[in-house]
Parts: sequence; structure tokens; C-alpha cells
Amino acid sequence: MTITYEKAVPADAGRIEELFEEMLRTIFRTEDVSAYGDAGTDGYFGGEDVIFVAREGDFIAAFVSVEVHRGEEYGDYIYLNDFCVTEGYRNRGIGSRLMDMAEEYAASLTISTVALHVEKSNEGARRLYGRRGYGVFRDDGSRVLMTKTI
Repeated sequence: MTITYEKAVPADAGRIEELFEEMLRTIFRTEDVSAYGDAGTDGYFGGEDVIFVAREGDFIAAFVSVEVHRGEEYGDYIYLNDFCVTEGYRNRGIGSRLMDMAEEYAASLTISTVALHVEKSNEGARRLYGRRGYGVFRDDGSRVLMTKTI
């Protein structure tokens, strides 16, 4: 089956929450992720903040949530808040395509900076972001803020 990419709709919130929990389990290497809260998808439907998903049929295999920040200290930018490709779908270019969509979305809003946090221990993600042109902007303890100008 073919993977399709699109903006999420409110009916996708339950599956996005499942993927958010999978992301937390992967990052923090624990099954108990209850202390981390939920994905908080409500603010992503109807405004500039969006979630992009990758679907195979009706199954959502991945998502990235995109927050739009305007007039901030560092200027306008988008922030890739949460990002997960479910196990079994990784290393197929799905995450890269979702990042492309987020960057294209930023460009459509005439925003030229994309930012994201990544855990220092998540070496695979750090390598992916580095290959895509993201550089470390700031060290935030257990994670780094990476940015890219598009």
C-alpha cells in the first residue's frame, strides 16, 4: 500500500496520542510515560499550528506537530514540537518527507527558520537532522535546540 501525506484532522487525535506515547517510550526507554502528559493536539486544528501525518490506508504511521511562532525574540520561526514514526515504518524516508512538509509549510508562511529539540542521547535523530542541515543553536542540558534556515 502507498504512504500518503496530509494535514491531520481532529478524528486523528487518538492515533496521534498513541504515537506520542510511543515517541516518549523510545526516547526515555521506559514503558511508564504517564508522567509526561499527553500530546495536547487541540491547538493544532483550525489555526496556523498544524500536524502532518503519514498514512498507509487508514493507518497513521507517523506525525509531526508544527507550531508557528511570530514576533519572538529570535524572529519568526516554526518549531517541530513532537515527531514520531512508528516502529516498522522507520528508515523508509517517512520522517524526512514529514520534515519536508513542515519546511514547505514554513516557506508558505514566509518563515525561514525551523527549530526543534532533540535529546542528546537520540543519536540517530541527531544524525538525521544534521544531514538535513540543522545545526546546534543552544545546549539545553539533556537536549539541544537545533535550527535550520530554509
